[in-house]
Amino acid sequence: MTDQQLAPQPEKPETPKIPTEIWVLVAAAFIIALGYGLIAPIIPQFAVSFDVSMAAAGAVISIFAASRLLFAPVSGQLIDKIGSRKVYLTGLMTVAVATALVAGAQEYWHILLLRGIAGIGSTMFTVSAMGLIVRLAPPAIRGRASAVYGTAFLIGNVIGPVVGAGLSMIGMRAPFVIYGASVALAAFVVWWKMPRQADNAGRKTSDEPPMRFGEAVRDSAYRSALVSGFSFGWINFGVRVATLPLFAAAVFEHGGAIAGLAMATFAAGNAIVLQFSGRLADTLGRKPLIITGLVVNAIFTGSMGFADGFWPLLIVSALAGAGAGMLNPAQQAVLADVIGNHRSGGKVLANFQMAQDFGAITGPILIGFIAESYGFEIGFLLCGVIGLLAAVVWAFGRETLEDGNPRLESATEK
Repeated sequence: MTDQQLAPQPEKPETPKIPTEIWVLVAAAFIIALGYGLIAPIIPQFAVSFDVSMAAAGAVISIFAASRLLFAPVSGQLIDKIGSRKVYLTGLMTVAVATALVAGAQEYWHILLLRGIAGIGSTMFTVSAMGLIVRLAPPAIRGRASAVYGTAFLIGNVIGPVVGAGLSMIGMRAPFVIYGASVALAAFVVWWKMPRQADNAGRKTSDEPPMRFGEAVRDSAYRSALVSGFSFGWINFGVRVATLPLFAAAVFEHGGAIAGLAMATFAAGNAIVLQFSGRLADTLGRKPLIITGLVVNAIFTGSMGFADGFWPLLIVSALAGAGAGMLNPAQQAVLADVIGNHRSGGKVLANFQMAQDFGAITGPILIGFIAESYGFEIGFLLCGVIGLLAAVVWAFGRETLEDGNPRLESATEK
């Protein structure tokens, strides 16, 4: 034996475990998504029942995103001042009350107003949840932590629409009450199990200044994430939620149930890929997963308008969901890499959320007009183009993971 063979080999560092606090967020995310899955397929159809156009029905989705967009900067400031936990709980209770009240809407504008209020609460708990994950997740498992959190949402979105389709006989109002109750339950779980010290976890000192947006935007990775976030919001938070149910209603006899199943298969494809995409983002790198996810999501979303049968629609929905599952954990990990564990980044996260919401606002309205004028095929194709353009932008963004560790950008790198 050689001396080299006899010498003790260095032990491979043990992979950190996901902190308990993140598991609390995971449990809350599942409860929220389960309830949202009940109402997502019926929101546009409920709006149409008030004798409004498809574009007006899409506006019900857009007003939710618009209020998120307008309130996101305030959410970021609140997180930096009072902490993510308080903002998270306040946001959840706002969503719970406003959504439950939709069940009693008597006019179209009632829905718009209440969905706008719910959007304010939504951006509060969404941005604060991102802030908590950035703070709490060990750098070596950022992609995995984001994937686990996303999986909880997706499993809820798989089960929710299926349950909603089965409960279609109870009408379109009762699910809003059920969703409000489920969000209130999620708030109770976080209040009960999330320690009040969670906002200080990971900080070296309590007086480190929050990262400014101007500092983050000089990073090409963050700029690319803003573009992919816009694309993700346009396709998956906007058009898929607002236009897919209308497409299913126009093409299929039982459009509401089929729309719910299509959303469930999207979530199923997403959830399956999330089981390994987070780990890949922590080993292979963020950038390959983001670009691949954008391309896959774009191609199969662009194909939805040509799915004139039940099974083709489910297949392209599942594959589009798989693309989203590749993209999202890596994209969230990039944000965490840019901010780091030791600083607050409420404004940086809020501006990323604003990019997603801006896509979710403009997508449903524009695609609604295009679908009415030129058909659903052209509308979904345009979504595919948006996703592919985002992939091109990311081709010039930097990789934030090097040799298994997040890499900070040098002073000269843009």
